[in-house]
Amino acid sequence: MDFDLERYTFLQVYPYDELSAGDRIIVDIGDEPIVIFNVGGDIFAIGDRCTHDDGPLGDGDLEDHVITCPRHGAKFDIITGKALALPAVLPTTAYPTRIINGQIEIGILKK
Repeated sequence: MDFDLERYTFLQVYPYDELSAGDRIIVDIGDEPIVIFNVGGDIFAIGDRCTHDDGPLGDGDLEDHVITCPRHGAKFDIITGKALALPAVLPTTAYPTRIINGQIEIGILKK
């Protein structure tokens, strides 16, 4: 996904070398839970809320770049946040990520 990075403020959230390929972590930025995935060394971040019922996406099964909500089976693309399967129809938030000095950084829209 192409983000206009000038529109974001980046925050350090986690050491890159502590998030192994295939793992995920959940961090809170403000009052927003965000799930961060390491897929083959690439880092992706989405809101940790299913847009169908606010369930925790981070607890779901991940296959390639698709996470399945554990509550009702909605599917989301972890790169774009796009809802891929009912019952969700709205996307979850996707966040830009980068690695700077060994730290995972998440981009938050500037106000």
